[in-house]
Amino acid sequence: MRTLNLGILAHVDAGKTSLTERLLHSAGVIDEIGSVDDGSTQTDSLALERQRGITIKSAVMSFVIDDITVNLIDTPGHPDFIAEVERVLSVLDGAVLVVSAVEGVQAQTRVLMRTLQRLRIPTLIFVNKIDRGGARYEHVLHSMSERLAPAVIPMGSVDGLGTRGARCAPFTAADADFTSKLVDLLADHNDAFLAAYVDDEATVSYPRLRGELAAQTQQALVHPVYFGSAITGAGVEALITGITELLPATEGDVDGPVSGTVFKIERGPAGEKIAYVRMFSGTVRTRDLLRFYGDGDGDGDGVGDGEGKVTAVSVFDRGPAVRRASVDAGQIGKLWGLGDIRIGDAIGVSRTGPARHHFAPPTLETAVIPCRPADKGTLHVALVQFAEQDPLINLRQDDIRKEVFVSLYGEVQKEVIQATLANEFGIDVTFRETTTICVERPNGTGAAVEIMGKDPNPFLATVGLRIDPAPIDTGVEFRLEVELGSMPYAFMKAVEDTVKETLHQGIHGWQVTDCTVTMTHSGYAPRQSHSHAVFDKSMSSTGADFRNLTPLVLMSALKQAGSGVYEPMHRFHLELPADTFGAIMPVLARLRAIPLSPEVRGPSCLLEGEIPAARVHELQQQLPALTRGEGVLESAFDHYQPVTGTIPTRTRTDHDPLHRKEYLLNVVRRVAGRRESASGGL
Repeated sequence: MRTLNLGILAHVDAGKTSLTERLLHSAGVIDEIGSVDDGSTQTDSLALERQRGITIKSAVMSFVIDDITVNLIDTPGHPDFIAEVERVLSVLDGAVLVVSAVEGVQAQTRVLMRTLQRLRIPTLIFVNKIDRGGARYEHVLHSMSERLAPAVIPMGSVDGLGTRGARCAPFTAADADFTSKLVDLLADHNDAFLAAYVDDEATVSYPRLRGELAAQTQQALVHPVYFGSAITGAGVEALITGITELLPATEGDVDGPVSGTVFKIERGPAGEKIAYVRMFSGTVRTRDLLRFYGDGDGDGDGVGDGEGKVTAVSVFDRGPAVRRASVDAGQIGKLWGLGDIRIGDAIGVSRTGPARHHFAPPTLETAVIPCRPADKGTLHVALVQFAEQDPLINLRQDDIRKEVFVSLYGEVQKEVIQATLANEFGIDVTFRETTTICVERPNGTGAAVEIMGKDPNPFLATVGLRIDPAPIDTGVEFRLEVELGSMPYAFMKAVEDTVKETLHQGIHGWQVTDCTVTMTHSGYAPRQSHSHAVFDKSMSSTGADFRNLTPLVLMSALKQAGSGVYEPMHRFHLELPADTFGAIMPVLARLRAIPLSPEVRGPSCLLEGEIPAARVHELQQQLPALTRGEGVLESAFDHYQPVTGTIPTRTRTDHDPLHRKEYLLNVVRRVAGRRESASGGL
């Protein structure tokens, strides 16, 4: 049987979870359709999801259509939980993007569609809520072709639009206007098809048209559009037909090498870790010893980061997951027993290179403060588990001040963290004021070296490093200009790991990115001992020597290079009444927004531009009063730009290698004695 791993994506409240319920009902998996408002849906299983009526965590259900097993993954629609969507994208064969026929294309719709297109994930569009007052057909199609993708084509007509009795009629070969538009659309992407049509229009049969539509849909070149209602079921059968006919179902190689990706982690009732894995090839069985590694760490070397024995397996089959002896290629399963596995880890043979983020990183940060000081230890344990399920919260521990910081996409995410800690761990917390996360980039080249046995180096290690700027969005790359065999690999790895850890806090306290760090000098004291004695670490280099020295050398090089601080900028799209344009412009100027030329469309005005991420929330709060409640703001992260004026700093959470004396007092023991041993032994 073939398998299709299908994602359901949408802007919040477009009806994505309701569509999931309808698909499960149509396939016979559930007898009654649950309600988001009543908290009775299959995929919103968390208590908090049922209370708030929103999807927070991705959820998987399975159903069968003809000879295809569809693993349907319902994803969050709220932008605060975009990280959950990101993790799902790597395991999808296709997607259905849900758009509301009433609200039309919204901010998150555009973000999602751009990402689906960039990753070339075959995508159908389902225009939901045709039974609601204010539903539109031509307007939504025009908006999608302008703001989502030009290559969209409606697959049916709608009768009774905006009424409870709204119905959809799929287009057929008898609809001349449809076939004409379909030919034009397909010919734009296939010269051979165009030539065949020009040579002999009669030879291009309707079945061939449908075949070419399927081929171009699977290449993510065109996007068929289905209208309907998840609540009434109108148009859903046509969508199901489109899913089976136009999206790429596959038969995995169950006898091939084991290869899979972990896209979700959760904890079971007893606190055990459960890994959700999409299998691309091979078979994983209970009691298999499974190796896994995280190319998300950026090393790309395919070296196993860990292994564990699979103690249990569940596979999604006609509904929720059920216990099985194995999970095969093409399937999605849950694995128990892999205590060290992480989201994004590859099992077996990796299909891709180093993991890259598909969406913008979080741009906000806050400190989590327990209401009861005695809960500090428990809070840290709870947040570590939280970070397992959502690595992009970037848990940051300040051991000096005994505080924990988390990264956020928005205020709703903060509320969810607070409620989860209270409900699942019994910890009441408050938050510090949310601040914007900036980044640092080196301004130029800087280099530093410290030689073993020479003042002021107290460590049994020689480390030389050079830092250079790198292209935007390339992250941090570590290189060697010394021979790999010049010292033990463990010492080289200690330097590399410490470089990446140290760059989490630059000169101004922000994470340093887009740079290349090159190791230019190396040296160590070989393993030595006194006569007839055991190993003496005071005479021999250890990994700690390199871990302690590297921050001093690296920060000295960075200080020489200098670093600039960059703040996150959002691209905004603002639709407002034309007569309120004059009132909004001074506010945009005060918020340091940079608008482009306005576009006036009758009584409406469209305004695009850039605005600092830190000011978006303030603009959202003021917009209703400035536009009589008619203004609509869309914004999404676009890029980082240099900070002007006062440079913001971030409180450091380490012992600060920029201040050598204090740093050494905190990390070194018997410095003088070790230096004497080093000098005498070399």
